[in-house]
Parts: sequence; C-alpha cells; structure tokens
Amino acid sequence: MNSNVSHIECSRCGKQLPPGRLYNLCECGGPLLVRYQLSRDTMPRDAVVAREKTLWRYREVLPLAPGASPVTLGEGLTPLLHAARLGERLGLPHLYLKDEGTNPTGSFKARGQSVAITVARELGARKVAIPSAGNAGGAMAAYAAAAGLEALVYMPERTPVMNRLECAILGAEVRLIAGSIKDCGRALAERIRTEGWFDVSTLKEPYRIEGKKTMAYEVVEQLDGRVPDVMIYPTGGGTGLVGMWKAFDEMEQLGWTSGRRPRMIAVQATGCAPMVRAFESGADRAEEWLDPATLASGLSVPSAVGDALILRAIRESGGTALAVDDDAMLRAVRQLAQSEGVVTSPEGGATLAALEDLRDRRLIAPSESVVLFLTGSGYKYLEALEKVAQNGKHWMQ
Repeated sequence: MNSNVSHIECSRCGKQLPPGRLYNLCECGGPLLVRYQLSRDTMPRDAVVAREKTLWRYREVLPLAPGASPVTLGEGLTPLLHAARLGERLGLPHLYLKDEGTNPTGSFKARGQSVAITVARELGARKVAIPSAGNAGGAMAAYAAAAGLEALVYMPERTPVMNRLECAILGAEVRLIAGSIKDCGRALAERIRTEGWFDVSTLKEPYRIEGKKTMAYEVVEQLDGRVPDVMIYPTGGGTGLVGMWKAFDEMEQLGWTSGRRPRMIAVQATGCAPMVRAFESGADRAEEWLDPATLASGLSVPSAVGDALILRAIRESGGTALAVDDDAMLRAVRQLAQSEGVVTSPEGGATLAALEDLRDRRLIAPSESVVLFLTGSGYKYLEALEKVAQNGKHWMQ
C-alpha cells in the first residue's frame, strides 16, 4: 500500500490497525479511516497539474500500492461550473456547480468505487457485494466488471429502473427487496457471512471515502487554491461530506490551505431526514428514520453508519443541516437545467432548493462563494425527469 499510509484508524474508539489488509468495521462497530504521514513536501499543489485527468492525480493521498495499477474508468476532475446566470438571479455572484454527473456511470459514486475496488482486488477479494438505492450499485458493478470481480447488488424494489438495468447489464447479480436500503443491508448480511462476499457498503470499509474526498481536492485546485465559503451537499450515507472534511485536514498538512475551511451544509429530504433531526436536537448519533419516502433514491437512507462523523463535520465547520421536499427538488432540477444547461438528479436539485432557503433566511451572504454538489446525472432518473417536464410550460401536447 502507498508508503504514505501510516495506519487504519477507528473513528469511534481510536484503535489503530496495520494497513494492507481487508477491513470492514472496527470491532467496536465504528467506521475505519485511512491515515497518512503528510508534510508540505508530500504533494505540492503545482505537482499535480500535469498529471492524468482523473482522481488518481492525487495518488500520494490515496491507498494505492507502489507499482499497482488502479481500476479506473476515467473518474474525477469533473467540471466546476460558474453558475453566472443562476447566481445573478439569486444575488450570489460566486456560485459554482460541481457537476459529478459527468463521472463514469453518471454519478459521484464512481469515485468511491474506483478506490474501493482497486484496494479490494489488490488485497485478494474476488467477489464484492453492496446494498444500494441506485447509483452506488451501478458504480460498483462497473468497477467490479473492469477488475474481473463478481458483483452482488441488493436494491429496494422502488429503485429507479435505469439503476436496476445498469447493474444487470454490467454483469452483477441483482436482487430486489421490499423496503429501504436498510432492509437490503439486512437481507444481504447473511450472504456476506456465509458466501464470503466482501462488503463495500457505505463506510463499512475504509476506502470508498478516499475516492469521495478527492472532490474537495479538485474544488481547491479548480479555484486556484481558494477555499469556498460554503459547500452544500446532498446527504444520504454522507461518505462524500465526511470524506471532504477529512480532505481539508489533509490539505492543511500538505500546505494546500492555511486552515480556513468551508461551512458544510447537509441536505436531506423531508421524507427521510435522520441527520437533520439529530442535528437540530443536538444529538451525537441519529436514530433510524421509519418509513422513508422520497423520489430522491440517494437520499432514502434511514440510518447512516457514519452518522456521528457527519454530525461532527457539520458542527466543526459551523454548518447546518436542513431538509427540502420532493417538489422543491424537482423545481430546482428544472431551474438548473434552464439556467445553466445541466440536467441533474433530484439529489442535485436538493442543493439548490436548500441554497434558496438559506439565502431567504440570510444564512448565506451575497459576497460568499458557494459550491453546490450535483452528485448525479438526471438522465438516469427517467421517472423524475418526466415529472419535471410535465410541470414545465413546454411539455409535449
């Protein structure tokens, strides 16, 4: 494994484990994190400029073994778009869109799966499994196919059809389960235990987060070293939010930033908002949300393994958590499309809906720079896009 990796650390009890082995959760049940030995000489920012246009340009802070080849489909270095027209309408001239829908498989999930599958293959895994409400399953199936690994995906019955078809086309075994992603995880657990599948669920292994954290590295690189004031992130399992907060700690050690960090805003759906409820109540952990209901499949996560890490990042950053309803998400999807030419997922629309709420409550100043994370392409959400189109003035007659 990368010689900069010092150890694997439990985020809950602090136990340190040696790198170079396959891990899921710590014995205490806490998510594990990769730790590095970093200095200002480890990866100067100007050293990555001429490298490959993928997330693997940040190889010094990724768990890639010396001489190993990553399992890559060209993920990362997605556009950071200055949303000038939309920003003018909102009175926010420094508004940016991180368009993760341009990743392979159409979402930010490609980042985490590229790194997780790379390490899993390197450390001897031959078959990988995941419960998924949509994009994570497709990304896992794609990278497993590229790596020559078997793939198993358990999905809720109401998962968008494109996500189900994608997994099957890529060669994964797909099982549909009544209920939520939580129910899928419970149903999958027995097969993992008895059949030897390696679990690459959200934060149940330490490497997906390493791929997701690269979004923060890219934003700083694309802003020429500047750190935005606010990052608004649609939060289901929360790996990306936790990963980016981890990245800012690393960038400070690397000398990329001076210690200034953005306020991290977590957005959820009103029909499934366990992190919002926990944040507002002052709790350190989030209770399971019963009977989740939202068309944003990526936000239909009733309980997150990394709940404590999500809440910690929000609070340490001076951020907040809020929920928006499905109608507001769909209106925002249409606004983003018609103002900036980007067709995003309902989860991406949630970030704009949240921004409008925060602006109306004067929690974001006109002078501040804001990044919205559009985590997936809307083209994979045909059922949601039809609703968006039907509510528009140019719907086909």
